[in-house]
Amino acid sequence: MSSSTHSVAKVRSRRLSRWGWLTLAVAAVVALPVLVILAHILVPAGDIWRHLADTVLTRYLLNTLFLVLSVGLGTLAIGTGCAWLVVMCRFPGKRLFEWAMLLPLAVPTYVIAYAYTDFLQYAGPVQEALREAFGWSRGDYWFPDIRSLPGAATLITLVLYPYVYMLARAAFLEQSVCMLDVGRTLGRGPWQMFTQVAVPLARPALVGGVSLALMETLNEFGAVQYFGVDTFTTGIYRTWFGLGEQVAAAQLAACLLAFVILFVLLERWSRGKRRFHHTSHRYQQLPEYRLSGARAWAATLACALPVTVGFLLPCLLLGYMALKAGDSVLGSAFFEYAGNSLLLAAVAALIAVGLAVVLSYGARLEQGPLTRTATRVASLGYAIPGSVVAVGILIPFAWVDVQLNQLYKAATGEVIGLILSGTAFILIYAYVVRFLAVSFNAVEASLGKVTPSMDAAARTLGETATGTLRKVHTPIMRGSLLAAGILVFVDVMKELPATIILRPFNFDTLAVRAHNLAADERLAEASTASLAIVAVGIIPVVLLSLAMRRSRPGQASD
Repeated sequence: MSSSTHSVAKVRSRRLSRWGWLTLAVAAVVALPVLVILAHILVPAGDIWRHLADTVLTRYLLNTLFLVLSVGLGTLAIGTGCAWLVVMCRFPGKRLFEWAMLLPLAVPTYVIAYAYTDFLQYAGPVQEALREAFGWSRGDYWFPDIRSLPGAATLITLVLYPYVYMLARAAFLEQSVCMLDVGRTLGRGPWQMFTQVAVPLARPALVGGVSLALMETLNEFGAVQYFGVDTFTTGIYRTWFGLGEQVAAAQLAACLLAFVILFVLLERWSRGKRRFHHTSHRYQQLPEYRLSGARAWAATLACALPVTVGFLLPCLLLGYMALKAGDSVLGSAFFEYAGNSLLLAAVAALIAVGLAVVLSYGARLEQGPLTRTATRVASLGYAIPGSVVAVGILIPFAWVDVQLNQLYKAATGEVIGLILSGTAFILIYAYVVRFLAVSFNAVEASLGKVTPSMDAAARTLGETATGTLRKVHTPIMRGSLLAAGILVFVDVMKELPATIILRPFNFDTLAVRAHNLAADERLAEASTASLAIVAVGIIPVVLLSLAMRRSRPGQASD
């Protein structure tokens, strides 16, 4: 081959396909607010950084690191262990816990913080019962303070472990029977099969789940603010809305991005060149380990404890408060609030999952540094607080509205007002930017387990890239797609800061109603809207969990 022919071939090999261009276009649209925020790094912040460093920056850093380490270890242990139990073991209550383990996802973190504060505070029923039983008075006993850094870490873990459980369960359902047969042939028992075979193969899913939990921890605002715990997120809010220093707040948000980017880079570096897709196409019903005696009841207790503490008890407390002094106004407006919440959550979930498939599949087809970087940047919105994302959206869209009004005024002499800002469109756009990482991590982990030989076989049989995705990958990934959809759905139901800032005029959701009442210290009234959020989220959690169980190829239906 001549040098000129070789050069032409090399140039052609570098050209992006239609999927590559589509991936870059989607990534650019989704990453726009993130880039707007990051652009503030280049803007001088004056003396505010020196003030933050001298006063609160060290406390922000240490508290945030403690939360990240505590929540990461806690969610990994609870989510992975319980997912293995419900997939691979048979014990009393297994079918119930398959979907019940997901229920804490429907409870906003700030709601569970309010419930447990009322339950465990000095004037609460627990300490009152202790004082009456033992005759104690103030100062005679020690009781852990729930409104503390360890208390915040515990409650956040109880709410966020379903992220790891959901993706770990999907990964265990998709595992190959041949791999398990090989492990048993080599003399591995149930514990060795879990630690040496299942967990290493499920590593992408586990890392994806922990990453989501950690990013949500970095973004947590309601619970930590209520507990008086200073973190980077509360610092961003205080700096942006309290001090009026938008540049310094954006730079604090960039520090959050640095945490997430460092975590992702370290994990991918440690993974090296190892791959986690199956080399076998044998999908059969998974074998189950029958537990009996103390082991069976220990498994039941291990699954029941996080569900009870993370869902049942808070709901009972909220239910008691709602019956005692609930929100009477909510009754007439319930369907309006619930309808708004459901519509926004459903539309955002569908769009987020669709875009996640485009990004993941495009990165699979175009494995160059450009597409990889674009997909990573597009999924960073989850690492930025919702209000900061909202501001990052308002800046460019407000500019577009101004330009459109100037053009319309020049043509007609009239002003049409806001076109994009203050509409449901911009609110859904914020949800997609904010929660794309939720669906992207789930889809990418599942797609990475599909061996490339299946793509090659489909292309050999004449299928296009789009046809391969539709006919080959999508059926295999069905469980993970459902998992991604429910994660986004429930997150949108609970989203608060972006909704408050970007919602259309006179357009409220259940989350906004609950927040407004809680902010006025009307916690009993806020419990009604909080329970409504939980009630609306339970049904899709249960249905999609059951559908996930039947989604495994070769899985026998019950």
